[in-house]
Amino acid sequence: MKLSEMKAILDAGRIRLTKSLGQNFLHDANQLRRIADAAELTKTDKVLEIGPGLGGLTELLAERAGQVLAIEKDARLAAVLRERFHPDLGGEPRLRLVHDDALEWLRRSACDWRDWKLVANLPYSVASRLLVELAQGRLGPQRMAATLQLEVARRLMAQAGRPDYGVLTLLVQLNYQPRGWFKIPASCFFPEPEVDSACVCLARRPQPLLAPEQAPVFTAIVKRSFSQRRKMMRKLLQADWPAEKLDRAFARLDPQPLPPQARAETVTLEQFVGLARFLSTD
Repeated sequence: MKLSEMKAILDAGRIRLTKSLGQNFLHDANQLRRIADAAELTKTDKVLEIGPGLGGLTELLAERAGQVLAIEKDARLAAVLRERFHPDLGGEPRLRLVHDDALEWLRRSACDWRDWKLVANLPYSVASRLLVELAQGRLGPQRMAATLQLEVARRLMAQAGRPDYGVLTLLVQLNYQPRGWFKIPASCFFPEPEVDSACVCLARRPQPLLAPEQAPVFTAIVKRSFSQRRKMMRKLLQADWPAEKLDRAFARLDPQPLPPQARAETVTLEQFVGLARFLSTD
């Protein structure tokens, strides 16, 4: 969809975009194709798109995938999408549009997304929460190609010891492996946001690092450890676990013990996983 077409649709519908909904629409055709390429779509794929907006990416997804479920919160844009994609792109309906708040809909539906791929230009305001919601579920998508703020993308891709490394990094990377990312300049969007964006690609781990009952312990450890980044992690964790048990967990961590003075930003994903396994036991 060209920028001129996008403006024409908005003008015809007298639609004024809402900043609180993170409505910045990607109009650059090359960038849209790169996002679709990153998802490695085939005609057998089922795709979840959140925040389709005016349907620039939706059109590509419907062409390349076998099935697309698009969730749009704005009733005005949902009406535009229904008109634009009706009748559907082909004989059998391949595009289903849901008018709802995506985060609330995901929590209510409790769907099995394991055979699906998330491909979306996520609304800035809820991008992190949406990704965590999908990533922490045992039935999350096999692949996620998502566009979001560059700052958030760097946090998703970060490794221990980097300034961007933190809670979001670990909550997503527990179940998903980073597969790459590319920057998208602000000029590729309308209206143009104040920051650059990036598309990140995440693949679900073939085998989970933790048992389902251990995952909440992992989340609790991570959130407590990063609650005060400059403080020693062991002291912070004493709010939830006995000092003696923490001492044993740090000392017996495999393959390398964790120093008592360690701070969360230096502790790897694997070490957090090891702590969660140990602290999950009685």
